Amino acid sequence: MTDPKKPSFTLEFAPAALRQLEKMDPSVRRKVFSDIEKLKGNPRPHRVEKMETKEKLYRVYVGPGKNYRAIYQIRDEALLVLVVKVGDRKEVCRRVK
Repeated sequence: MTDPKKPSFTLEFAPAALRQLEKMDPSVRRKVFSDIEKLKGNPRPHRVEKMETKEKLYRVYVGPGKNYRAIYQIRDEALLVLVVKVGDRKEVCRRVK
């Protein structure tokens, strides 16, 4: 249930994140997408980690078994969550600066 006083964020995906989602197995993709959708109501859920990058990115475990990560940016002034990368937790943090 959403709190009527708490604004809902808009969810957007970078082109690279969409490509990464398309490469996933359909059952995994559904679970990952479902977990990412929850960021609209609370972009800073329990166990979210702020990354040490100049873009002020966050990462959160998503998907079946929480074996995947979503890396995203929160733009509070625009009520926007921009998903930058999605993938296997072992691979996704490489080359993010």
